[in-house]
Amino acid sequence: MKATDLYNQLEKDFVKEGMWDEWATYMTEIEEYLSPQFIKRSMGVVCDFAENINKVYTAVFPSEKVMEKILSDNITDAMLFVHHASIWDIRKPSVFYTMDKTLLEKMKKNRISVFCFHVPLDNYSEYGTTKSLADALGIEFEKTFAPYREAMAGVIGKTQCRTVAELSELYTKTVGHQTKLYAYGDNEIKDGRVAVVAGGGNDMSIVPELLDHDIKTYITGVTLISEYSKNVHDFEKEHCINVLGGTHYSTESFACKNMCGYFEKLGLPSVFIEDTPIFEDM
Repeated sequence: MKATDLYNQLEKDFVKEGMWDEWATYMTEIEEYLSPQFIKRSMGVVCDFAENINKVYTAVFPSEKVMEKILSDNITDAMLFVHHASIWDIRKPSVFYTMDKTLLEKMKKNRISVFCFHVPLDNYSEYGTTKSLADALGIEFEKTFAPYREAMAGVIGKTQCRTVAELSELYTKTVGHQTKLYAYGDNEIKDGRVAVVAGGGNDMSIVPELLDHDIKTYITGVTLISEYSKNVHDFEKEHCINVLGGTHYSTESFACKNMCGYFEKLGLPSVFIEDTPIFEDM
């Protein structure tokens, strides 16, 4: 498939008017590899290295592990589709850091493009990050919430779990590792109604909206208590909102796995590359 045709199809299917992002602002050290379009608007084709694309890899972050896995396949004329244009590590002074230059040079030589949809994939859709997580947890959709950069990042719905403890067990089973429960409210889930935002949703720009929907159980990714997040935890304690954390990577991985199905429908073989959750997120 022509690379430009694939890029255009992705734009048509996912980008809504007004969406914006700011990745390129923080990626100046690899600016020589960035496409003019990405420098301008921080979404879409990050590194335009291929004229034709015969296979797509998907991943949450373009980590060294992910890039090395692609290169080890000795493949050419391919694309790496990622949710984030940089790599997340909450243990570092700057939680996002840029792709490895040496590996980028090798991907350029092998004609392997890099494509990023952050806000467009966070938006509610068949392949969206939060919808994919909610579906994996068996949550019945009710409505969207949490406007974010002209996208709708959150889902409100109903779980079959009767208690927060039961939901916490289901969450751990679903993501495949231990999750974190901050039990700030009642154990019983009122009417089974919960809110979900994959990734870094434990934020004061989002959490107060839960009260407008009478939600007291909240599922998200990054939930650690830090200088940055102490205020939101204080708010959740005050308003008896239970919080469940599952890491940034794990909560957003479901969407990137689902994107393989999208590419397969376009006739492109696709594979998701597993990475490692950072448990300090919780």
